[in-house]
Amino acid sequence: MQLPTDDIRQMLRDSLRGFLGEHWSAAAATEQAAVPEEVAAIWGKLVGQGVAALGCDFSEGGVREVLVVRAELGRAACPAPMWSAALANLGLSTCRDQAAVDLLEKLHEGAVRVAFSFGALDPDPNTGAIRITGGRASGLLRFVEAAGSCTHLVVTVEGSKLAVVELSASGVERVPTRAMGAFGLYEIRLNAAPAILIAPEHFVPDDLLLEAKLALMARAYGAARRAFELAVDYAKERQQFGQPIGKFQAIQHKLADGLIALEGVRLTLDHAAHRHDCGEPSWRYFANAANAFAGGALRRVALETQHTFGAIGYAEEHEAPRHFKRVHLDTIALGGAPHARRGVASFLLDDGGADLPQYDLGTAGNELREQAQAWLEENWSGERKAAFDAKPFARREFDPGFALDIGKTGWIGLGWPKEFGGQARSAQEQLAFIETMERGEAPRIGAAIQANALMMFGTPDQQRKYLPEILRGEAMHGMGYSEPQAGSDLAALRTGAVRDGDAWVINGQKIWTTTWWGKYMLLAARTDPQAKPPHAGISMFIVPMDAPGITIRPATTMYDGSFANIFYDDVRIPVENIVGEVNGGWKVLTGALAFERGLVGGGIVLRVAHAFEQLRRHVMAGGSDAPPLGEDPVVRDRIAAIASEIEVGRQLMMHCAELAADGITPPEYGAISKVFSGELMERFGETALDILGMRAALSEQMPGALDNGRFEQNLRHSLMWVISIGTNEIQRSLIAQRGLGLPR
Repeated sequence: MQLPTDDIRQMLRDSLRGFLGEHWSAAAATEQAAVPEEVAAIWGKLVGQGVAALGCDFSEGGVREVLVVRAELGRAACPAPMWSAALANLGLSTCRDQAAVDLLEKLHEGAVRVAFSFGALDPDPNTGAIRITGGRASGLLRFVEAAGSCTHLVVTVEGSKLAVVELSASGVERVPTRAMGAFGLYEIRLNAAPAILIAPEHFVPDDLLLEAKLALMARAYGAARRAFELAVDYAKERQQFGQPIGKFQAIQHKLADGLIALEGVRLTLDHAAHRHDCGEPSWRYFANAANAFAGGALRRVALETQHTFGAIGYAEEHEAPRHFKRVHLDTIALGGAPHARRGVASFLLDDGGADLPQYDLGTAGNELREQAQAWLEENWSGERKAAFDAKPFARREFDPGFALDIGKTGWIGLGWPKEFGGQARSAQEQLAFIETMERGEAPRIGAAIQANALMMFGTPDQQRKYLPEILRGEAMHGMGYSEPQAGSDLAALRTGAVRDGDAWVINGQKIWTTTWWGKYMLLAARTDPQAKPPHAGISMFIVPMDAPGITIRPATTMYDGSFANIFYDDVRIPVENIVGEVNGGWKVLTGALAFERGLVGGGIVLRVAHAFEQLRRHVMAGGSDAPPLGEDPVVRDRIAAIASEIEVGRQLMMHCAELAADGITPPEYGAISKVFSGELMERFGETALDILGMRAALSEQMPGALDNGRFEQNLRHSLMWVISIGTNEIQRSLIAQRGLGLPR
C-alpha cells in the first residue's frame, strides 16, 4: 500500500501544533488536564481533525502518524486519550465482530471515548488484572490514563482477547490517582460490571504492547523536546556574571548532549514505526531498541533541562515541571526501558541468536554491498587475509597491495563526481561500501578529506596530477594540521610558508601526524603572520614527503599504531603546490572537513557494530564447565543497552546520508554523529572488558588472547576517535552554537 509521505506528516505536525496552541491553553494545561470535562472537550475537537481513526488504515495513517500526534500532545501537555484510541484501532481494525465494528465507528465519530489497559499482560505486576465470568468483569486496574473523561474501557484478557466495559455501568468505580505529583491516572474497580468479550482475528498482544510503548515514548519525547527548547531560549536570555548563561561552556555542552539524545530518540522511534508500517518483521527489534534507549535518554534530558533552568524551573507555575512529570510517567510505564532491553537481549541471544538487522540502503546500496562482499571473498580472504591479520597492528593500518587491487575497481572514488573519474554514488551506497569493508576487516584506503580539498579548491592541473593517483590506490596523503601550540585551536598554528620566487619555503613543526608515511602531506601553514583574525592568514599546500629538509620522528600510539613529529626546515615546494587562494586555507580546510564529516560518525558506528557481533558470539558460546555468558541477566542487560545505542548511531549515520543527498551535511549534524559514535566506541570497549574479563585484556599475539586482542585494542583505539578530527568538546561547542544558536 502507499503510505503517507514525510510531507504529509509535516503537515499533520504543523496543523496539530497550531490547533493545540489555539484550543489548549499552555498556561492552564495542568489545571485543564485534571478536569475530565476539559479532556473530553479537547478530544472531541481532535476527532474533528481526523486523528481518531489513525492506526486503522495505514494508507491513511499508521503508527508513524500516531507518533506524530502523540509527540504534539506531549509538547502541549494535553492528556487527550489518543493513546487508547490508537490501541483500539490497532487491536480491533481487522476484527469482524459486530461489537468491535460498532465501537470503532462510534470512536471515530467521537460518540465514545476509550481508556485502555493491558491488565495482567502489563509487564508491571502492580497494574492489576480482571477476570470475566458470565459476561461480568471483576477486578482492579491501576494506572489507567484519562479514564475520568472516557466512556468505555478496553482491556486485554485471557491471552488474545479484549474486553469492553462501559464505564458508566453499575459495578464500575473510577478513583483519581496522583502520580509524580499530578492527577491524570485512575484506579478502576470492577465488581461484576457488564462486559463484552471480543476475540480479534490476527491479534498479537505482544505486538500491541510494543506499539503502545512506542506511542508512550513519542509523547515523552514531545514533552522533553518542548522543555528542552524552553531551556535553550532561557539560556540565551538569562544573564549571570554579566553575560548569558548560554555562553558558558558547561551549559553549552549540557544542552549539546541533550540535543544529541533527543535526535537519537526521534530517529529511532520513527525508524521503528516506519518498519512497522511497512510490515517488516524487524520492526519488533527496532521498537525494543528505540524504547530501551529512549527510556533513559529522555529522563536524562529532563533532568539536565531542569538543571539549566535552576530555581525557576521547579516553580509549579512554570511550564517545565509538567513536562518533567510526563517524561517520567511515560518512560516507566509498561515495564519501561528494562522490559525493552529484555526484548533486545532475547532477539540477539536466544534460540541461536540473530545478527543486528541489516539496514535497507536502497536498491543500489544493497547491490553494492553484495558486490563488495563478493569482491572481498575473492580478493581478501584465505591465506592472504590470514597473513595480514597475523601482522602487528602497526603494520595493519595500510596494505599497498590491497590499495592497488581495490583501486582497479574505482571504488576509492565511489562518491567523487564523474568529472574527476569518480562514480558519483549516493551517500547510502558509500555507507554500504564502508560497512562491507568494516565487516571484512579490510585495510584503510583512499584519502577522502584531501581528495575533497582538491576537487573543491584545487586547480585543474592539481586535479589531473593528484586525483588519479589517489583513485588508483597509488598514493596516500597525510594531514599536517596540529602543532605543539595549535591543536583544537588550529588558527594558532605557527608553521610558516614564505614565497621565494617560484617556490614556497616552509619552516615549522607538525605533531600527531598519523599518515606520516604517505606520499604527500596536505599541510596548513601561515602565510600572513599579521592577519586578523588569525585564521585569515593560513594557506594550504601539498608537500611531497621526499622533499629535502623534512625530518620525521615516528612514535608509537597507545593503540599500537603510529604517528610522528615532523619538522620542516627550509622545505622548498613549487609555487603551484598551494591549494586554493593565498590566505584562503581556512576555507579549504573547513570546506573539505565539512564535506566528509557526515560520514565520519557512520564509519565509527559501523566499526562498533562489527565488533559487537564478535562480542555477541563470545557471549553466546558456552564453555565446557560453564553456561554461556548470555544466560547471565546482568550480561544480557549490558548487551541490550549497547545494541540499543548502536541503533542510535546507525540512525544518526543514515540521517547524515539523507542530508548529504540534498547537499553537504550541516556541520552540527556531522558533529552530533561523530560525538555519539566516538563515545559509543569507548563505552563498547569498556563493556566488552567487563563482560569477557581478563582474557579480553590480553593483547595481540599473546597466548589465549580473544580475537587476537581486538577487544582491548579497540578500546585503546577509541580514544583517537573522540579526540581527532576536532575533539568532542569542540564538537559540542559547535553543536551548541550552530545547532542551538547559543552565543559564542
